[in-house]
Amino acid sequence: MKIYILLFVLVTITCVIAEDYTTKYDDMDIDRILQNGRILTNYIKCMLDEGPCTNEGRELKKILPDALSTGCNKCNEKQKHTANKVVNYLKTKRPKDWERLSAKYDSTGEYKKRYEHVLQFAKNN
Repeated sequence: MKIYILLFVLVTITCVIAEDYTTKYDDMDIDRILQNGRILTNYIKCMLDEGPCTNEGRELKKILPDALSTGCNKCNEKQKHTANKVVNYLKTKRPKDWERLSAKYDSTGEYKKRYEHVLQFAKNN
């Protein structure tokens, strides 16, 4: 489920300092990012510490542990929707990247178990 927020990376990279995550990135065109292999690969490499990060990527890496551990309770509805979209995209279109991200951010499978029902629900709606 770390990917749940990782993909949140592509959309809603934010600061942990605020009570809620910033909405600064809520209007990013996530569909454009997902459809552009080069840009998506750069975000994935950033998250895997295999390449440089944009400011957004660095912010996402900062908030990801908190978002995963709290069920994204500081996320707004748009951010949650975007995260679900990204996770489902990676799982279906880039499964190898999904597995690598999962191995890094959810090595025990704790988050996958915790959030699988949320992802299935979002996929069906």
